[in-house]
Amino acid sequence: MRMTSSTIRTRWSPKPDTATPQHRRAAKAAAAVAAGALALSLSACGSSDEGSGGSTGDTDDTSNNVTLPKLDGTSLEVAAVWSGTEQANFKKVLQEFEKRTGAKVTFVPAQDPIINFIGSKVAGGQPPDIAMLPQPGAIKQAVDKGWAKELGSEAVKELGENYSQGWQDIGKVSGKPYGVYYKAANKSLIWYNNQVFENAGASEPETWPDLLNTAQTVFDSGVTPFSIGGAEGWTLTDWFENVYLSQAGPEKYDQLAKHEIKWTDPSVKDALTTLAQVWGKPDWIAGGASGALQTDFPASVTQVFTGGDQPKAAMVAAGDFAQVNIPKNMKIGTDAKVFPFPAVGDNGPVVSGGDAAVILQESKGSQALATWLASPDAASIQAKLGGYLSPNKNVPNSDYPNAVQQKIAKALIDAGDDFRFDMSDQAPQAFGGTPGKGEWKILQDFLKNPKDIAGTQAKLEAEAAAAYGN
Repeated sequence: MRMTSSTIRTRWSPKPDTATPQHRRAAKAAAAVAAGALALSLSACGSSDEGSGGSTGDTDDTSNNVTLPKLDGTSLEVAAVWSGTEQANFKKVLQEFEKRTGAKVTFVPAQDPIINFIGSKVAGGQPPDIAMLPQPGAIKQAVDKGWAKELGSEAVKELGENYSQGWQDIGKVSGKPYGVYYKAANKSLIWYNNQVFENAGASEPETWPDLLNTAQTVFDSGVTPFSIGGAEGWTLTDWFENVYLSQAGPEKYDQLAKHEIKWTDPSVKDALTTLAQVWGKPDWIAGGASGALQTDFPASVTQVFTGGDQPKAAMVAAGDFAQVNIPKNMKIGTDAKVFPFPAVGDNGPVVSGGDAAVILQESKGSQALATWLASPDAASIQAKLGGYLSPNKNVPNSDYPNAVQQKIAKALIDAGDDFRFDMSDQAPQAFGGTPGKGEWKILQDFLKNPKDIAGTQAKLEAEAAAAYGN
C-alpha cells in the first residue's frame, strides 16, 4: 500500500486462476451483498459518542491470548515505511511484546519502495529481523531472492485461529506461509467535511453521477470539491482501481492485475475517461493539478478538515487510515464523515490493501514476534489508538475507538474472503510500487493531462509489459 496501500472496497474474493464462471458469479454476488452492507453501515454512522481520529485509547488493559517465549537478551529490528502517528502507535505494540518477552525491539524507518531498502540492507549483511511489506508482489520478490523465511508453526497456528482463509492465502508464496497481514486497509472511502456539505446543501452520493453532482454543488457554494495527494502516486492508483473495479467488474480486474489483458484494453480507456470527469476539472481540485502533485497524503487529508467552513477542499478519497491525519478537534462521525466510494458500474467497489510482517532473519525471536503480530492481543493495542484496521477476526469490535471505525472493521470481517486486493500492490514493484516510475508516474502525468487517454494507455502497457515480462 502504500498507506495501506491499500480499502474495504466492496470485496471481490481473490480466486485462483482455475475459478469457474459459476465461482466468479458467486463471488460477484457476495461482493454486491458486502458492498450494500458497507454502504448501510457507514450511512448509519454519526452517533454523538464518536471520538476523534487521533484517539489515545486506553491500551493498558491487554488480553493474554498468545503464548510467547522468554527472550531476555534478544535484540530485534522491525522495518516499515510508517511515520508519524502510525509509527508511534505501532511502537506501542512492540513495547508490549518487549514487556511480555524481555526482548528489545528497534523500529527501523524504511524508505519507499521498501523492497529496495531491504535489498540494500541484505547486500550490506544487516537485514532487519522482520519487514512490514505492503504488497503481495514484494513478498514474492523477497521469497524469490531468498530473503524471506517461512513462518513457523506457532505463527501459522495464530493465523489459522484468527484470519479468514483469504487473508492467510495472500501471505503465501507457492502455497507456503511467509506473511502475517498485521494491518489492513479499506481504500474505498471518501471522507468529507460535514460543515461544508451542510452549508452547500450537498448530500452523500451513491453513484458516480451523484458524485459529480455533489462536487458541482460544493463548488457552487464556494469550496473546492476535491483534495488529492498526488505527490504520492499510490493515491492515484487507488482512484483508478476503485473506478476500474466498479466499472469493469472483478473478472477484468483480476485479468488486468495479472497482465492477462493489456492496459490498451477498452476497459482501461473507459476507466481513464471516467477519471477525467474529475481530474480534467482543475477548479475541482485543491491547487489544481500542479498543487495536487505537490501535496502529500497527510496534507491531502488535513486540508479538508482545517480552515473552518472554508477549507481548501471538501472531500478526499482515502482509506480508513486517513483518520490519523484528521485534526483531533474534528469529531469523526460528526465533523468528519465518510461514505463508500460511489458505484461507477452495477456495484460499488471494495478494494483492500495491507501490510504483512515477513521474517528476514530466522531466529526464535523473529518467529515469536511474527506470532505476536498474528495475535488479537497485538492488533487490539493499535485498534484502540485509532487510524488502524486489522483483518484479525478475533479483535473485539469494541476495541475500535469510534462508531465509524467499528462499522468499517465489522464490514471487513463480515466480508470474509470476498474482497479484491489493491491492484498496484499485486503488480511487480517496478510497475506498481516505485515513486517516480511505472504506474505511479504515468498516472501523475495523466493528472496533469487527462485528455491524453490513448497516450497514457500506451505508456502503461509498455511499462507493464517490461515489468511483467510478457
